[in-house]
Amino acid sequence: MKTFTLKAKTHTPAWLIIDADGVVLGRLATVAARHLIGKNKPHYTPHMLSGDIVIVTNAAKLRVTGNKLVDKRYYNHSGYPGGLREMTLEQKLAKDPTEVVRLAVRGMLPKNKLAGDMLKNLKVFPGAEHPHEAQQPTQIKAD
Repeated sequence: MKTFTLKAKTHTPAWLIIDADGVVLGRLATVAARHLIGKNKPHYTPHMLSGDIVIVTNAAKLRVTGNKLVDKRYYNHSGYPGGLREMTLEQKLAKDPTEVVRLAVRGMLPKNKLAGDMLKNLKVFPGAEHPHEAQQPTQIKAD
């Protein structure tokens, strides 16, 4: 028996769409990360991009459990003394809900050189409309 290794020219990623309306943020991020990495496929190859392209719609309508809206904090530092800025999840969702989903998925991707390329295959939109109808994405559930 031979070990199968995926070739870059034979891999064609599928287009998948996830509706985030009423879905818990963590559940959404795990499903999206699994499909971006490609672990759901039999031809998963760790050193190559073997995942799919994932579209997340209705990011502004996602749900969180517990007190995460006021307790979860996002930090940013400018590099200057006293330059630490923080935002709560509620403020971040009001400002840019797509960034909340992107950061949650990024935390679940592997910490290697492929993570940036995998993250480029994630398309997040705050509403139900997206410009990728021509690719005929397949609907998947995040529950």
